[in-house]
Amino acid sequence: MAISLWSLKVGDRCRIECFDDTLADSYRVRVMELGFHPGEVVSCVQAPAFGAPKVYRVSNTMFSLDEEVAAHIRVVLLTANA
Repeated sequence: MAISLWSLKVGDRCRIECFDDTLADSYRVRVMELGFHPGEVVSCVQAPAFGAPKVYRVSNTMFSLDEEVAAHIRVVLLTANA
């Protein structure tokens, strides 16, 4: 079952499934330029309190995304040995 990238906790790993239809095309293009493609494995590295942007690792690079974008990226959680 797909959840949003924003819902990940520190240490969670997931695979990107898709972007939801409400994500603006300009954001969709930009996150894809950064490496957030369907099928990519992403891990949550840092999740500060109070809604601050979270830090994610994708393609061995770290990126910070806020809720406005990350909530529209649909992912599937991976188990520890996936």
